[in-house]
Amino acid sequence: MKNLRDLAWVVILSVASTPSVGMAQWRSHEVRHLNGVSERFLLRARMQIVTESWNRVVAVPYIVNMRDKDRLLMLVGCDYPHRAFVLTSDDRGATWTDPRPARVGDDGKASIGLGTSLAYLGKGKLVFYESGSVGAGKPSRWFSMDHGQTWGEPVTIAPTPDGKPWAVWDPPLVERDAKTGELVRLIETGYRQSGHKDSQAFLRSSTNGGATWSPTARIAPWNGSNEVALLRAANGNLVAACRTVIPVRLQSETIDHLEGLGISISTDDGRNWSAVRKLYDYGRHHPSFVLMPNQDIVMTYVVRLGYVDGPNGFPQFGIEAVVSQDHGQTWDLDHRYLLHVWSGKRKGKTYWWPSSQATSSTLLPGGAILTAFGTGYRIKAGQDSPQAPRDVGLIEWRPNTKQVNADRTIRDAAFDSDLRNVFDPKE
Repeated sequence: MKNLRDLAWVVILSVASTPSVGMAQWRSHEVRHLNGVSERFLLRARMQIVTESWNRVVAVPYIVNMRDKDRLLMLVGCDYPHRAFVLTSDDRGATWTDPRPARVGDDGKASIGLGTSLAYLGKGKLVFYESGSVGAGKPSRWFSMDHGQTWGEPVTIAPTPDGKPWAVWDPPLVERDAKTGELVRLIETGYRQSGHKDSQAFLRSSTNGGATWSPTARIAPWNGSNEVALLRAANGNLVAACRTVIPVRLQSETIDHLEGLGISISTDDGRNWSAVRKLYDYGRHHPSFVLMPNQDIVMTYVVRLGYVDGPNGFPQFGIEAVVSQDHGQTWDLDHRYLLHVWSGKRKGKTYWWPSSQATSSTLLPGGAILTAFGTGYRIKAGQDSPQAPRDVGLIEWRPNTKQVNADRTIRDAAFDSDLRNVFDPKE
């Protein structure tokens, strides 16, 4: 061994090849499918809190399906300051390996920096990003050529056109040749942000696996948006889910939970984009897309504000999903899915500590959706630090196939109305 760093890698890889004993297992779960003013559908599902036995801070999960190995890989941020760890599953999420650092520093510990935006490029190649706005180092891309076993040196990301650090949260869109499956293009979004009241999102692409990138385009309709998730719809349009800044009427507050969620569409391969049409004015963001075999688009997202307090007076948080059946043009808000809802168990200025952060969804063989999410549900009243255990959960679920009613009340309501944004998940 040349040094302690090499020894650390031997130890890490030797324990990472098999599932950890005593880790979480699936338990029965119900997903509630809203049906307008009619009775809700209760859908059988499975859930597990993957990290419950870790008893540490685990946040911001990203999950990919490496189909050539039928293996899932998850990227998470552990501890404070955050450090990037990865873990894998060879049984479609039932059990997971112990977490291992994406990279070990000279001190033998995991390198500091929050990893985001995990994507699988195919043939064993992956990429994740470290954003200067949330990580410890410079904005950079990290590549793996061996299905996530090892990660190379970070590659610095060029700044925005106005010279600001390139902040990134959502995975790049991975586009493949329809016949050969070969990678043909990556499209990534980034943003510059000043607090949570002003931001601008950008777009650029790569045709050589991320080695070089096109000039950065400032997308004018994305002024006032930051994190932007992309999907290629079945009709060829590009669909962007945009996290929007705090509404002007609410800007006496500064917490980023007040940011919202909207949709922008390009019909000409990203050259021009529609104005961002808000689905929610505040409280819901961190989206993730799945394109279903029937061409429906399923979008999962977090609910950090907008649920009424529970009967005990504590705030409630959750993970929802909504479906578009017309390639992203409209979204069926009256028939959205409540994937999971939990109580915050604390009040006051730090009510938000137990909240949700991040969703990452992937389609499994057979048509089930696997949704990873972050949660602080174990943070309770009396704890004096947000560094209390945070967790990553998984839900395996399927969209409802039964007929729903024709209610459009919420869909037709104004985006900034209480009808659109305020909801009692227990009703």
